Amino acid sequence: MAKHWGQHLLKQILRVMLLMAATSIVTFMLMKLSPIDPLQANVGQNALGSMSQEQIAKLREYWGVGADPVKQYLSWAKDFCRGDMGISLLYRQPVRNVIAVKLSNSLLLLAFAWVMSGILGFLLGILAAMYQGRLPDRIIKGYCIIISSTPTFWLALLLLLCFGVWLKVLPIGLSVPIGVEAAGVTLGDRIYHAILPALTLSITGISNIALHTREKMIEIMESDMVLFSKARGESRWAMFRYHGFRNALLPAITLQFASISEIFGGSVLVEQVFSYPGLGQAAVSAGLGSDLPLLMAITLISSAFVFGGNFLADLLYGIIDPRIRRGGQHI
Repeated sequence: MAKHWGQHLLKQILRVMLLMAATSIVTFMLMKLSPIDPLQANVGQNALGSMSQEQIAKLREYWGVGADPVKQYLSWAKDFCRGDMGISLLYRQPVRNVIAVKLSNSLLLLAFAWVMSGILGFLLGILAAMYQGRLPDRIIKGYCIIISSTPTFWLALLLLLCFGVWLKVLPIGLSVPIGVEAAGVTLGDRIYHAILPALTLSITGISNIALHTREKMIEIMESDMVLFSKARGESRWAMFRYHGFRNALLPAITLQFASISEIFGGSVLVEQVFSYPGLGQAAVSAGLGSDLPLLMAITLISSAFVFGGNFLADLLYGIIDPRIRRGGQHI
């Protein structure tokens, strides 16, 4: 068994490394094919018109305009593999330092949204399936359909308007209070400012997990083993406890870890609406400002979270269902 898991672990690591390499190549190519002119985007046409050719040449070299893409990518990849992420062209400081600040802001937001959307989505899906066709099921399905068709930025604006502008019980943006020095910011301040963006991401992430869990649970409740348990007089919740929970949990875990990419994508819009200085907002700034080293690092770090989440889900399968560890198949 140990040999089997060792081989499986090695295959997964190699797979993640190949995916990361492919992601970096695609991101680099898209940045190079972008129609955005780094000089005009960051310096301005008027400023360029007043510069000498020598100054413009230095700026082109600084922003990597006209450089050989293959040599530029290989040079970046070599440095990145050694742990050197480069210097941010916009922030003019090591990319490592920029990401450390932005990621620390986003982790609280993303972790809360990911956990809450998973727990609430699973519970709502179970509840809807257990009361299929009745009022709780109709309410939950209606909620999920409405939320799944609602743009993330529109929901963020609605919550901002309600709780930040009208009720004035939550801040309208930023990750810390305005005018407070960094040393004076407490964890409570950061949590207080993260409530609205985290709530937005949680609400949008619930519907997908809830609907899939509902369908899986309905399938389980209509299976032969559950019908036999019902004939023996077992209660609805006893059947769920002994037959439904484990089988419904496996696909929910898959969806939950796969939703990491959706949460990262949604955080880009949410952080823009709430002016939240996290990783998503930094990615937008890096893309629009042609900050290649910063955007490449953010993309790979985000990909690592997504690929790592799928890998953890695969490992958790063996913990939840021992038959998978023995090479069997789950239901």
